[in-house]
Amino acid sequence: MLTEMDRNADLAALVRTIPDFPKPGIEFRDVSTLLLDGTGFRTAIDRLIATFDPAEVDLIAGIEARGFIVASALSYALSKGKVMLRKSGKLPGEAVGVDYALEYGTDRIEMHVGAVEAGQRVLVVDDLIATGGTALAGIQLLRGEGAVVTQARFLVDLPDLGGAARLGEAGVESGALMAFAGD
Repeated sequence: MLTEMDRNADLAALVRTIPDFPKPGIEFRDVSTLLLDGTGFRTAIDRLIATFDPAEVDLIAGIEARGFIVASALSYALSKGKVMLRKSGKLPGEAVGVDYALEYGTDRIEMHVGAVEAGQRVLVVDDLIATGGTALAGIQLLRGEGAVVTQARFLVDLPDLGGAARLGEAGVESGALMAFAGD
């Protein structure tokens, strides 16, 4: 049986690995090389769309910054609205946010007040899921404003870091086109 990695080996070949970034021992999975390949990026978006039912999604929520790229492409292809989940202080106007823990401190993710309506079904997307902390904060933020969040999609999963499992524990089914072992 083919795994997701086998089915998407052509896309995985377009993801660059940068050793020892941002610190020694980390292998950074850089999707910017996938984004540079127009055909590869289009294929990735088409394959992501095939992993969920667009009729079950009202809005696409993209997590800053590379998640904006994925969310914009999905929003365009599906004629769905897009909500930006941004780092603290980046949005003009009134914003609502959630603080969350990082391995080295805390951060905050925000969105505009009124960006989602109660009951809207929101798909959360980002380029990569590692520990899941930022995605979980985004889900908490969206749910706190009344959105229904049951799905998340990513280009890359780092399963050894457990993020997708943490999303599952929060009642969010996640999927990724590619998985890479390690950090």
